[in-house]
Amino acid sequence: MADQTRIAIDRLNLHFGSNHVLRDISFDIPSNAVTAIMGPSGCGKSTLLRTINRMNDLILSTRISGRILVDGQDIYGPGIDVIELRKRVGMVFQKPNPFPKSIFENVAFGLRIHRLGNQHEVRRRVEEALRRANLWDEVKDRLQESAFSLSGGQQQRLCLARAIAVDPEIVLLDEPASALDPHSTTRLEELIVQLKRDYTIVIVTHNMQQAARVSDHCAFLMLGELAEWGRTDQVFTKPKDKRTEDFLTGKFG
Repeated sequence: MADQTRIAIDRLNLHFGSNHVLRDISFDIPSNAVTAIMGPSGCGKSTLLRTINRMNDLILSTRISGRILVDGQDIYGPGIDVIELRKRVGMVFQKPNPFPKSIFENVAFGLRIHRLGNQHEVRRRVEEALRRANLWDEVKDRLQESAFSLSGGQQQRLCLARAIAVDPEIVLLDEPASALDPHSTTRLEELIVQLKRDYTIVIVTHNMQQAARVSDHCAFLMLGELAEWGRTDQVFTKPKDKRTEDFLTGKFG
């Protein structure tokens, strides 16, 4: 299953106004694996990630050409329901962003929006999502407390529980550990590795060591171009592109 393509990116170009941000990018993201997108600041990592659930649509000057296929369907094709797409493709952002609601209501939010089950079913799915996010044992006796009462690492796992509560197929993580302390980062990385059994995970990271620890495949971006794509062990030990080698050896970044 791990080698089955879940997302196919095909000759993708993206402009913000006159700024050509992503340039002719093509690679396949396999199912039930962790794919890391890495590269120096400003290379287009987060922009590429946001094309997979059409978050860039919210920026008025965006122009996109090429295709992104999710399970063979072009998500930029006619008749695509973007709300349904974002249910299938969940996202966790760089900074924990819990809603000003209780811990329970944060996780239940998407379930209520999409009308996924009665009150009993919502409670069951909230507990399941918190368990999958390795958070249930820490919060089960305080579900009605504000989400802001949690630590930063707990808040990020809560946001992950919120994303997976609606049962997506794909989870996008945009530098999810950049605001966390080392202990919280380790817990989050362990969780990411566990979750690939159930989800296809794409993570943007500027941290090369993190990419090496958690990912099965790596894409390396440089100035909006795909410089390298392959299995993580191959990219780190035998990079094919000198730009990748220079980045990995610290010559820039």
